[in-house]
Amino acid sequence: MEIVVQKWGNSLGIRIPSIFVKEYNLRKGSKVEIFDDGEKISIKPKNDFILAELMKNVAPENMHTSIDTGLPLGNKAW
Repeated sequence: MEIVVQKWGNSLGIRIPSIFVKEYNLRKGSKVEIFDDGEKISIKPKNDFILAELMKNVAPENMHTSIDTGLPLGNKAW
């Protein structure tokens, strides 16, 4: 896929096609990392979820109850 580099203010930029926006769940404000290996540049979505920060949202009011799935069957050990 060929994309044209465009001038944006004092910088250059590219538009990310919607097929990649959907595939990588990108939206306005999403962070990405840019890598340069000397021959090409790559853009990778940055996952900055931190478990401790996500756990701050857990409260007794939004926790679900345990679900009993029965005893193990066959030779599986859990």
